Amino acid sequence: MDANNFLKQMLLMGIGTTSFVADKIREVSEEWVKEGRLNPDQAKAFVEDLMHQLRTDPSEWESQFQRQFRNIMQDFGVARQPEMDELRGRIDRLERQVRDLENKLWR
Repeated sequence: MDANNFLKQMLLMGIGTTSFVADKIREVSEEWVKEGRLNPDQAKAFVEDLMHQLRTDPSEWESQFQRQFRNIMQDFGVARQPEMDELRGRIDRLERQVRDLENKLWR
């Protein structure tokens, strides 16, 4: 699975999660109104405020997700592309050195 496809799938899961969260927010606010913790106007303002926060710019979501994803991958110890490139270069140099030493031994 390529990275772009994975990111798209994760973003879609985030959108689904957002929808689920929005439904739960509405349910909780309705319950709080029934229990008398909030009046209907407060509940409406509460839901609208949270919905506004959930509806922020999708490009901002993507950048936040990518940042969090990079942090998670780093926590798991997964090497980033520059690190992989550096390791490949080091392996290439070591292989050349081994070949050179083998050639010197066979002369």
